[in-house]
Amino acid sequence: MTTLAVVLKDEIRRLARKEIKAQTGKQARAVAQYRREIARLKRVQRDQDKLLDYLATQITKTHSAPASVPNRNDERRFSARSVKAQRRRTGLSAADYAKLIGVSPLTVYNWENNKSRPRNGQFESLIALRGLGKREALAKLASLSSNGKKKRAKT
Repeated sequence: MTTLAVVLKDEIRRLARKEIKAQTGKQARAVAQYRREIARLKRVQRDQDKLLDYLATQITKTHSAPASVPNRNDERRFSARSVKAQRRRTGLSAADYAKLIGVSPLTVYNWENNKSRPRNGQFESLIALRGLGKREALAKLASLSSNGKKKRAKT
């Protein structure tokens, strides 16, 4: 090839690269601008989500306990430790304690180990047993056992 052809090809290559760089440079700047805008929008959205979560917790705090209803949580609170302590204080096994409440022994086990919570009816039974002493609990258990024997004898 002649020197003129080589120089011409090099000049064409140089001009093509210059033109490509000019065109892609505009696009690169636009892409960078879009990325900055996306990052800004993500920050705004994150801040708004935080604000929304904060406001939601504030609303639930204000609406969870109405002012007109007296707070009776102190006398109606469930605690796994208190169920276990009450059962031990009365000297009853889990099976006997379960008979008094009207549930299975496994249910009492789950309550005491904080694996489940009593339903409303069961919770009422637990509250009724709170004031019982050892003698009253044994007497009530004996009356339940004798009633169960009478019912079985009739059938």
